[in-house]
Amino acid sequence: MASLNETLGLARSIAIYYGRPWKTRAARRFYSAMIRPGDLVFDIGAHVGSRSRVFSKLGAHVVAVEPQPLFFRFLTKTQPANVILRDYAVGAQAGEANLHISSRHPTVSTLSADWIDGVRTDPGFGAVNWDGTHRVKVTTLDAMIAEHGLPRFCKIDVEGFEADVLRGLSRPIPCIAFEYLPAVLDRAETCVNLIAQLGDYRFNRVRGESFTFASRNWVPAATMIEHLKLLRSSRSSGDIYARLVA
Repeated sequence: MASLNETLGLARSIAIYYGRPWKTRAARRFYSAMIRPGDLVFDIGAHVGSRSRVFSKLGAHVVAVEPQPLFFRFLTKTQPANVILRDYAVGAQAGEANLHISSRHPTVSTLSADWIDGVRTDPGFGAVNWDGTHRVKVTTLDAMIAEHGLPRFCKIDVEGFEADVLRGLSRPIPCIAFEYLPAVLDRAETCVNLIAQLGDYRFNRVRGESFTFASRNWVPAATMIEHLKLLRSSRSSGDIYARLVA
C-alpha cells in the first residue's frame, strides 16, 4: 500500500500533467509534426503517462517505460490499449540498479546518485528529499529495438540518467528528445555528443513545456553545445530534440 507521501506525490503529478488541458492541446499540435499514425514511439520515463497518451492519440504505437511501482500501477489503469507498458528502467547495459525515489516529488526520482549531488544546490530542488530506493530491472534501447522495432521517435526523461540511456543505443533513431537542466548542463552536452556519434543529426530545443522550438533553425551538435553554454545562468529547463538528417 502506498504511503501518504507517495499518494500525495502521485496526486501532485496527476494535477500537474493532466490538470492543464491547454498544455495537452499544445503538445498534440507540436508532436503531430513529427509523429504520424502507425509510427512506433518509445516513452522512456513515462511517469503518469501524459506524453504517452498524446502519442497514442496521434495514432502511434507506444512503448512506455516507467520503473516506479506506484506510477506503473497508475499507468496500467489509465493508458489506452495501443500503449505497451514496461516496468523496467533503461540504461547503458542490462541488469539491475537502485532507483532513488522522492515520494513527495516523484517527477525527480532517478537512477543517478551523481545527478542528485549535482542538483542539490539548485534552488529549484531545495524542497526535494530522495527518501527511498527501489531495486529495478534495467534494459537497453538496443534490446527494446530488438523486441519492438526501431521507433520513429524516442522521448527520454529520466532525471540525469539520459546519457546512460543513450550509451545503450548503437544505431540512429530518426528523432530523439531528452531533458536538460541548467544546473547540470554538462550532462546535456554529453547527450548531444553521444547522439552525434550515431549519425548526422541536427538539434533544436524547447524551453520548459512551451511546445515551441526556440529557433527556426536546426543546428549541428557543436553549435547546440555552444548554445547550451549560454544557458548556464538560466533557471529554465527544457528539452533538446535531435533530428536525423535523411
